[in-house]
Amino acid sequence: MTASATTTLHPFDQAIALELQPDGHWLGHTSPAYANMVGPYGGITAAQMLNAVLLHPQRLGDPLALTVNYAAGVADGPFVLQARPARTNRSTQNWVIELLQDGQSVATATAITAKRRQTWSSDEQAPPAGPPSSEVATIELPGSLAWLGCYEMKPIKGAMPTRWDGLGQDSLSQLWVRDKPARRLDFAALTALADVFFPRIFLRRAKRVPVGTVSMTVYFHADASQLEAVGAGYLLAQARGQAFRHGFF
Repeated sequence: MTASATTTLHPFDQAIALELQPDGHWLGHTSPAYANMVGPYGGITAAQMLNAVLLHPQRLGDPLALTVNYAAGVADGPFVLQARPARTNRSTQNWVIELLQDGQSVATATAITAKRRQTWSSDEQAPPAGPPSSEVATIELPGSLAWLGCYEMKPIKGAMPTRWDGLGQDSLSQLWVRDKPARRLDFAALTALADVFFPRIFLRRAKRVPVGTVSMTVYFHADASQLEAVGAGYLLAQARGQAFRHGFF
């Protein structure tokens, strides 16, 4: 990738860019724009790992599911991504992905891609209710973590606590969100957006505690045409903890 090409890319596309190596693996690099407290924002790491599948010449269909397990903190700098189709069936394909630095595994992932068919469909889970994005103010987070500047967020409920008094009641958050600057939605961007929620335990306990993501899963119920229809618009995002127990949630 040339320097001139890099300057025209959206910051997200720069961050997930991968270079194919002679051995069939991919070379990537962490992005300062998506820096977190320790290492990069977990959502961008997940998007980078999915991109190794999206770019793979043997890929069948589009993503159905992705699970990323964070084994250690990703250090600033280059990394290698290995993605291989473990099994290919008529309509589905199972992937194994590994992110390595200095020869050590830092994150592992599995993914399923598939050829979707035009057949019977139904949605049982209703989308959350919320006011239109035009009626919700954008939150400004000056001096915060770098990756937060990569998203435009409009909280509806369950924003970060303003009083850390240990008296939290629940962990429900709702917000409108999109890439900043605005960018058309695709599978990689949706993957990264799935991690924009701050840790649920912060809201549930209203208390700062050490925390880190150990695993996240994204199910892609929308196909490529549905994502394309969203364009660069906002997504109504909702998160809620299901159980908090024995140090994990």
